[in-house]
Amino acid sequence: GSLLLAVHFYSLPRASPLIPSTALGVLLLILSSLLAYAGIRRSLRNASLFLSLCLTISVFWCGYGVVYILGGQGVLNDTGDFRNALVPGLVTFTLALLIIAVVGFLCREVILAMIASAVSLASAHEVATHYSRAFGSSAVACNYMVVCLVGGYFGLGRILYFLTKEKITLPGTDLAMKKTHEPIQPTSGGVNHFAVIGLILNMLSASVFGCRLLGVTGKLFIGQVPWLWAAGIYQIGICILSYRAMDALMATFFGFTSILKFAGGYCLLYPIWQPEEPSFPTPFPVVFSILFAVLALFLTFKSPVDGLYLLFYVAYCIALACRPKGFLEGGPQGVDVAIFVASALMALIHLYNVRASAKIPTGKGAVKALLARSSFLKLREGADLHAPYLGYSKYADAEVLGYACSVLASFAMTMTGDPQAPLTTVVIPWVVVAGGILKFLSGSVAFARGKTLESSAFILYAVMWIIWGLTRYGGLYGTTRSFHAAVGIIAFMLFNGFIVFCTLFLNIAWFLYSLTFLLIAVSFLLDAIHALPAGYDIAATLIFGLVSFYCFLSALFNSVFEGSCLPMGRPIVQLSGVGGGMTKCLHLPARKASSVKKIADILKNGGTCGIPTDTVYVLVAACNRPDAVEKAHQSKRQAQDRPMSLWISSLKQLEPAKHLISPLLWDFMEAAWPSPISLVVPRGEWVDFLGMKDSAKYVGTPQSVAIRIPDCSVTTHLIDLVGPIVVTSANPTGEADTTHHNQVYAKLGNKVDAVLCDGPSPENIASTVVDCTKIDSGNIGFFRVGIIPKSQVNLIVILLSEF
Repeated sequence: GSLLLAVHFYSLPRASPLIPSTALGVLLLILSSLLAYAGIRRSLRNASLFLSLCLTISVFWCGYGVVYILGGQGVLNDTGDFRNALVPGLVTFTLALLIIAVVGFLCREVILAMIASAVSLASAHEVATHYSRAFGSSAVACNYMVVCLVGGYFGLGRILYFLTKEKITLPGTDLAMKKTHEPIQPTSGGVNHFAVIGLILNMLSASVFGCRLLGVTGKLFIGQVPWLWAAGIYQIGICILSYRAMDALMATFFGFTSILKFAGGYCLLYPIWQPEEPSFPTPFPVVFSILFAVLALFLTFKSPVDGLYLLFYVAYCIALACRPKGFLEGGPQGVDVAIFVASALMALIHLYNVRASAKIPTGKGAVKALLARSSFLKLREGADLHAPYLGYSKYADAEVLGYACSVLASFAMTMTGDPQAPLTTVVIPWVVVAGGILKFLSGSVAFARGKTLESSAFILYAVMWIIWGLTRYGGLYGTTRSFHAAVGIIAFMLFNGFIVFCTLFLNIAWFLYSLTFLLIAVSFLLDAIHALPAGYDIAATLIFGLVSFYCFLSALFNSVFEGSCLPMGRPIVQLSGVGGGMTKCLHLPARKASSVKKIADILKNGGTCGIPTDTVYVLVAACNRPDAVEKAHQSKRQAQDRPMSLWISSLKQLEPAKHLISPLLWDFMEAAWPSPISLVVPRGEWVDFLGMKDSAKYVGTPQSVAIRIPDCSVTTHLIDLVGPIVVTSANPTGEADTTHHNQVYAKLGNKVDAVLCDGPSPENIASTVVDCTKIDSGNIGFFRVGIIPKSQVNLIVILLSEF
């Protein structure tokens, strides 16, 4: 990328540049996407400075490339248009990359610091060339050549590192010493590595309007939209990545700021469809300021500095509410200047605290110490801070953002708009971005966390807001389309009726939330058929908005504090099995050793659990707890028809009874295990050596017992902690095998004490059950042929007979 820009600036004094503007812009867009991919992939290793550099230059070249495409297509024709379009972005990235360079030098990341400082100087020189002819474009090209040389050196070092199998390492290119294996921690215990990029994006959008107020640029126009919308798109990406980093509060904040960026870009497009400047609906920015203030309050409990930073956006929304032309007036632009400065300082603090051993104080410890004295409020902390609804999830809960977007979208529709000029009032960004795009994001994250009903509702409402927002406030439908619009809305209402029915089994808050959305849908329907009563919009908005605001507050309380200060309520209709065991059935991720230990403790204390295996999920109990074995036996319908089997972790557990087992059977066990092969062996005195006592009557038949060593490290580790276990399939008798922890919960949720969650089973087929009761006479049979075919089992027998 730097080589392209170096060639471009060297050839700039020529009559026609060597690389056409449109071609340069397209190439920069492609390279910006590759840089974003590289940064995000590297973020999995906590390489925060590399991540910050890659994503910062990525968004820089994305906006820069689109501006060059606009210039190449003749959109920027007036004198000074190119300068007015480029300078806000160049100013932002000059400072942002300088911050990254300073932190890089302080933390001895010399290669990255040199690249950041060279691009920063190139941007500063480019700004100078736009305002003074004394500065030539060759200085810009020279800085980009430095990036080429340093990047080439780094690339060569990495290639040598891999080709020589780590024997040759050029200075500054050895990343192995810098790798950390700690997972990204939530805000209670660590730092969100993506927050720096979000703060730089806030600088970018603030720079566009701040430069106009300070006279750096001559006007606000379409040429600056690429910066705003690039910032908005990347901000949504940072929102998702912040959920991935388990930082729900900052993710919500970045979602909020993305709405402002898209709205700002939308306002600069107004000359395309109307001569007059757009006006802002007053209720929306007022409600937005309230949401920012509430979020700032809760964020202060986590990080006081971040909470104070959010107050700038409270002031920004108030300024937008006070000025009818919004972004285009001096009041909001003055706050933009303050946001630019504050965002730069916050970016420096966040980036330095991620990399340096000595931290800049942000007040986290003081708030934690203050709340420790309170008996009413206690911060939610620890390993279960972001425990998902079902099992393991890579994302924090996004319901806070989903409810907030419902509040914003509902209050945005209080402005009916002028049917003759629907685009005069700025409503589309609030409805489409907040109610549509971000709500769709919330639904997707909810689905990833196992919240199927909530995700379905969020996604349905997102589609509704997008379609209706564009239709009603974009002037896309008239009298000829009213019937078709009404039919579509009725279809949405039927879908929502199904969601309302399902929420009866969830909780009261969700029931009211989905029910009051019907009022919004009715408003859409009445407007489509031109029968909307006066004031109905406002009434529906207030009711749905207030219910959504309560859900927003409740989700915030539950994500920050222990207990339920604002409860969502109990299910209106209780179901046994599905949700019936929600309060007592633990869901623990199998990839954590602490989870396996908790399951072991539950089994030792007489509990029953659903666990993953090398085949399907099973229900288990400890052999030495007859009460637990009986409980597991009775949890299945017609259990007497399906005897339970016995699992061990190694043959060492059978060593004391080896003299009671035939040598051929012992050799067969050694050859066959660990594997998904269950061996039905003659019952004998050896069973007593496993400590089953009274529970032995539930295992196998009076003549035989099925025994196995599973080929699953989690399961065998659990058996090492507990001892031999009794096993049965995790489903009612006669039903299909259970191949996901969600199915265990759905089928046996109120009959087990915990579920060890490991997602989908590695196989959808159960184990092969081999009859070894007559193995001493050279005969084996098959009760069930599962994942291991007969031929493979027979091959083991043949090999044993040869020896």
